[in-house]
Amino acid sequence: MRQIQGNEHSRMLKDIGIISFVLVELTQYLDTHPYDKQAMEYFNHYARIEKQMKQEFASRYYPLNAALSQDQKEWNWALAPMPWEGGC
Repeated sequence: MRQIQGNEHSRMLKDIGIISFVLVELTQYLDTHPYDKQAMEYFNHYARIEKQMKQEFASRYYPLNAALSQDQKEWNWALAPMPWEGGC
């Protein structure tokens, strides 16, 4: 297993975690307020940002979910460090 270390790698993961948290919170809000158009706009905005960030991360390091492994010549999904190897 290759070691992935570095400030850029860590910063990108942290930023993706922040956006993912925002999306979870917006999802919970929209579950109880399904007609809030402004919240839906926020959700769509942050969902696009998250997708873009995950695609950039996958192109530099490894995909964060198997769906981002599509259309590749190798199965890179398994190359990410496991949580017990310091991957989280």
